[in-house]
Amino acid sequence: MCGICGFFNPHHLTSNEWMQSVSHQMTDALVHRGPDDVGIWTDPKAGVAMGHRRLSIQDLSSEGHQPMTSACRRFVMSYNGEIYNFQIMRKTLERDGFQFRGHSDTEVLLGAITEWGLEKTLEQIIGMFAIAIWDREREALTLVRDPVGKKPLYYGWCHNTFLFGSELKALRTHPEFDAPIDPNALGLFIKYSWVPTPFCIYQGIRKLPPGHLITINSKSALENSIPRSYWSARTVAENGERMPFTGSLEDGTDALEKLLQHVVSCRMIADVSLGALLSGGFDSTMVVAMMQAISPRPIKTFSIGFWESQYNEAQHAQEIARHLGTDHTELYISPKDAQAVIPELPKIYDEPFADSSQIPTVLLSRLARQNVQVALSGDGGDELFAGYTKYPECLKRWKTWGDRPLWLRRRMAEGMTSIGKTSWNLLGAPRNSPTDEIPQWQKFFGRVEKKSRWIAATSPVNLVALRHARCRRIQDYVLHAKEKKCLLTNPKDWAEVSNPVQGMMHLDFVTFLTDDILVKVDRASMSVGLEVRCPLLDTRLVEFAWSLPLSMRLQGNKGKIILRNVLKRYVPPELTERPKKGFAVPVSEWIKGPLRDWAEHLLDKTRIRDQGLLEPETVHRAWQQHLSGWQDYDTLLWSLLMFQAWHEETIQ
Repeated sequence: MCGICGFFNPHHLTSNEWMQSVSHQMTDALVHRGPDDVGIWTDPKAGVAMGHRRLSIQDLSSEGHQPMTSACRRFVMSYNGEIYNFQIMRKTLERDGFQFRGHSDTEVLLGAITEWGLEKTLEQIIGMFAIAIWDREREALTLVRDPVGKKPLYYGWCHNTFLFGSELKALRTHPEFDAPIDPNALGLFIKYSWVPTPFCIYQGIRKLPPGHLITINSKSALENSIPRSYWSARTVAENGERMPFTGSLEDGTDALEKLLQHVVSCRMIADVSLGALLSGGFDSTMVVAMMQAISPRPIKTFSIGFWESQYNEAQHAQEIARHLGTDHTELYISPKDAQAVIPELPKIYDEPFADSSQIPTVLLSRLARQNVQVALSGDGGDELFAGYTKYPECLKRWKTWGDRPLWLRRRMAEGMTSIGKTSWNLLGAPRNSPTDEIPQWQKFFGRVEKKSRWIAATSPVNLVALRHARCRRIQDYVLHAKEKKCLLTNPKDWAEVSNPVQGMMHLDFVTFLTDDILVKVDRASMSVGLEVRCPLLDTRLVEFAWSLPLSMRLQGNKGKIILRNVLKRYVPPELTERPKKGFAVPVSEWIKGPLRDWAEHLLDKTRIRDQGLLEPETVHRAWQQHLSGWQDYDTLLWSLLMFQAWHEETIQ
């Protein structure tokens, strides 16, 4: 696991010394992603520079140093990630006469590109990666991102220079970087708590979508090249429904168990210490059970606990670890411990990000990194095996409202919104103090306004998209913002499947998983130089999961049916059959209590007005309503607070 960066400007040639200096500034910004080594490669005549920060996992010797030049000298590559089937690829290449000087997956990847070409190589590799490769023959720079978006990759033009990097920190250090904040992207962030791919908080900068590549060459360097897909989650979902697995549930359970054993064992290959993140839920327990069945010695496992019982799952993780025989470490954290992390979040997450479970994720990463350099996790299980309770809930809600005319439901939503706003002005706003608790009967009107957006849903899948929204209109909170279409709001990009639950899972897979879950884990883990691997996101397992009939994943209100069948072969059901708690923290109470002064500082109306980005009156209204108990705006306010904190940290 590493960090990559670089730039390309063939029309403004500079000295090698300048290019080296700028490249070092960019790589220095990514030292946390790769503390073990740094590499710079420049070609002043071509106007291209690439940098690399290395976290040594495979082949710890200097033979794994990057940027790496191919044996034929045609290609130069800077690469972040892991290729899990590189040993098989290496043997194939060696049979064809290719000779290697080291043992890194980087050299195998570069050799495969040399011998087979990039397109064929991408068809062969299994892994997580962000790749930058310079083709000297074609004078072209190509960026590639892995199929599910495990590894981040930003890119864009600033003046006549094309910049790229694993994180925005690297791009910001380049002298040409002067991209302003994009109000449309800011609006999307306030609405969803993350900036949806391909957008970025800065104008002119983009995230490369998962399963895509983009090529820039010297002849078209001033034109906006368009990313193109080489792997599509939508196609996989559609093909899975049209060509389903035809065996019985027992057949499927056997096939899934065998596949899980394989994808987990692939991710246990490392030249450094390895462990697992164990929450106590189905997915992480499954991964740990497979690891322990494979390993001849106790696997190191790590859990975070909370003293508040409503948030704590550590005792369950402890019981599972004891049953499986792992070498378990747990850390109980207090609200004070968690709150101490908050000032560091804007720097860690680099782009505004507001999933409050980022706090325990950072603390868990720090705990694991004290003992191991690689950890496996269970991310992806909910999206692939229908683990979220919202899927049956949305179906139930749709059955209640879906048969009513859309025009009528829209009128009802407008009326409910109007009732909520008017009643606040009459009952809530005139109070003497915003801390005065509103009577319970008045809170009804606040709930009416908040629930109004559900009524006008256009489909069950749209209900899932609406669940992710923190507000109805971004224009209410962000000045000069326009609602830009993204995957969550554009049904044309949704998988064409007959079952709405399949559609819900696909939408979460390409939005929530990519832009929330994977971002949360990547930035938290890489802030301490910890590599996290996700077996459940192996493309072979993803494709198998989508081929399963829905009945093997969801029955009534119970999801993960087939996963439960596999898991009970390793762990007694009584250790895992319980309501899911997730990784929540009590943000709603914190910002009313111990974080009140911090929140008041960031949400001050004068401060917001001077910034000229957010709508001060609407933000103030949301803050007052939350303090009074009229509404629970915890997720919306956390988005506003995380942006304000990011702005204070980043905009000097």
